[in-house]
Amino acid sequence: MGNTPAEIQGQTENPDDLALVARMKEGRERMVHELKKVIVGQDHVIEEVLIALFGGGHCLITGVPGLAKTLLIKTVADILQLKFSRIQFTPDLMPADVVGTEIVEEDHSTGHRIMKFVKGPIFANILLADEINRTPPKTQSALLEAMEERQVTAAGTTYKLDPPFFVLATQNPIELEGTYPLPEAQLDRFMFKILIGYLPEEDEIKVVNSTTQVINNAVEHLLTGQDILDFQRIARQVPAAEAVTRYAVRLSVATRPSNPNAPDFVKEWVNWGAGLRASQNLILAGKVRALLHGRFNVSFGDIRALAHPVMRHRILLNFHAEAERIDTEHVIKKLLEVVPEPSSGL
Repeated sequence: MGNTPAEIQGQTENPDDLALVARMKEGRERMVHELKKVIVGQDHVIEEVLIALFGGGHCLITGVPGLAKTLLIKTVADILQLKFSRIQFTPDLMPADVVGTEIVEEDHSTGHRIMKFVKGPIFANILLADEINRTPPKTQSALLEAMEERQVTAAGTTYKLDPPFFVLATQNPIELEGTYPLPEAQLDRFMFKILIGYLPEEDEIKVVNSTTQVINNAVEHLLTGQDILDFQRIARQVPAAEAVTRYAVRLSVATRPSNPNAPDFVKEWVNWGAGLRASQNLILAGKVRALLHGRFNVSFGDIRALAHPVMRHRILLNFHAEAERIDTEHVIKKLLEVVPEPSSGL
């Protein structure tokens, strides 16, 4: 259950923070309303994208073609009044096509030629990396520095990216011939891996009807970049009890087969487990989820609700798991069953 207004008032003395939290909840509700004009169903996908956005993380979205992955991301950018870039990743894409390149330009006043850096599409607030697994690792790595450091380096010069900076990458789980699976180092930089599945029959009928008629799906511009930065700041001020933090850490540690206390099924099925970023993202995303549900504290329920999107791309299974048709979803589900919540005494 969420806190009452009086309880929330008692947990923070700053009325500006209370107003900001109220604006964050209202902004989320209005964004969902606008997204529903364009996106049918996929409620969990929308919630997880907004949690990542308000938490300052990045998302990797996986689903078969035609499930509105690109449309969802483009609509979020439209609502937020932010600079949006889309990069269609292909096998021949080069790092300079992402980051930018230097060109020779003549100075008309002096007649001298100078080198000028022309910024690439990565210089945006929301970047859609479409079918990121279609391009070679050299080009994929062009995103690494930007995602972690919010800056890019070209020709020895470092350029800061304007905040907020939000990467949403998509990948197609079929037609894997000729693709380049993302290395673990890059996967770990995504807060969430979000799965988009097929819609129920009734929702699919709605999609067919809405996309075969002349309908105006224009969305309102609701929030600014500064609003998002304010939401990210207030989310980090939400307290997490030590027991909750310890639970998040224990979940991450339990995925590592090298840990002597790891469950037997982890030692049998997992080749490599989740690292420190998993624990960090569980808590940070939990803080955002708590605010959006009317609470000023992170609960065990927040951690459990976010375990799948945070950890599913950070657990590398071995051949034994593949032979038994075990996937990461099954491993995470079992972890949530066997890892106990710490007591108040820890």
